[in-house]
Parts: sequence; C-alpha cells; structure tokens
Amino acid sequence: MITKRLFGVELLLVAGLSTVFLLPQAPKTKPAGISLKLPIWVGNWIGDDAAITQREIEVLAKDTQFARKVYTSPEGDTIVVSIILSGDDMTASIHRPERCLPAQGWSLVNTSQRTITLPNSTALKTTRLSNVREMTAKDNQRFLLPNLTYYWFVGYNHTTPSHFTRTMLDLRDRIMGGYNQRWAYVTVAATVTQGIARPEHTEAETGAMIESFIRELVPRLTKPTGEKLL
Repeated sequence: MITKRLFGVELLLVAGLSTVFLLPQAPKTKPAGISLKLPIWVGNWIGDDAAITQREIEVLAKDTQFARKVYTSPEGDTIVVSIILSGDDMTASIHRPERCLPAQGWSLVNTSQRTITLPNSTALKTTRLSNVREMTAKDNQRFLLPNLTYYWFVGYNHTTPSHFTRTMLDLRDRIMGGYNQRWAYVTVAATVTQGIARPEHTEAETGAMIESFIRELVPRLTKPTGEKLL
C-alpha cells in the first residue's frame, strides 16, 4: 500500500514538473521602451551631439549605451538631454543623478516631484533636482551657477521617476517573469541664467522652459516600430 502511494506521488510530481515545458519562454532580456536616437529637431530647438565624458565610459559597464545632445533655441537658450541605456549588468549601468552629480562638482539644493502632462494627456512623472556649482569668472570672482535637472527611468513597459521603484520593478520581473529588462535613464537639464548670462531666466522660468521642451521631446522618443513610449 505504501509503495503504491509513493508511486502515485512520484507520478504527480513528474506530471506537475513536466508542465513547466508547456509554459511560454520569456526572452532573457527585454528592451527599454524608448529609442536611443535623439531627434535633431524638437519643436524649434536644434540639437547637436555632445561628447560622453571619459569618466562616464570608465565608470559604467562596457555594454552601456549613450546618447547626448545640446539643444539650442532661436533665442539662444540651451538644454542638455542625455539617455543612458543599461547593459546586462543593470547595477553597473544605471544610477541616480544624486549619486554622480557631487563628483561633477554639483551640490544638491532641493529635490521635488514634477508631473508633466504630455500632448496625448499621459502624465509623465519626473524627479526635479535643483543644484548649484561654484564657478570662477574671468575676473577671478567666485559665483554659484544654478542648474535644474529633470530625470526619469524607462523600462520595457514601465516609466518611473523613482530609482527605488525601478529597482523593485526590475527585481519583480526577474523573479516572477524570468527576464531582465533594459532600463533607460533620461535627464533633461538647463542652467538658471538669471544674473549670469543672456537670455536671462529665473528658476521658475527655467523650469517652465524645460517642461515645455519635455512635452515636445517625449512623443519623439519612440521605438523604431512606432510603439508609444508610455
């Protein structure tokens, strides 16, 4: 009797485990829902390619991919856009700006969350950083250069302004879905020029300018297939 029961249990285990082969196989890696190619034109802003620093290349994983442009408006304003696309080792490719900005000489003043309504009425949630950097003028006078940086992360089918949320989503998909997803990290930054350069903009005006730019940029950041970012 005991032998028959054990044999029955073994049959059930074999039958149960064999169903694993009937499940759909998830790809090992799923792409980020964003194109790495930045457009030349965003509204009336024109973009020129900007160099990736040697420090970034050395610190981040070798299969990390980059895109960066400096956009200039007809009035002479400038906005810097960067996309960093993670490789297989996500922990060595993606990080928060709060982690790397101090190494570039920036001091974080304030962090806030900003929600930007896109043309299709989608709400894009971003993190906004207010930073300052000590600079030296031509007359050797020291002054503080203010900067605003907006950032967010784009995964296979999620967009989030939170590094913690991105990490949790990635762990969930690795454990529950059986796949890695490549994450893109997007930053859009501009200098607050009031009292420093022309055209002059206050912090509020600079923030409004960046958010208007993001509204025009994000719909252009689509996959080559034309799939929507969000």
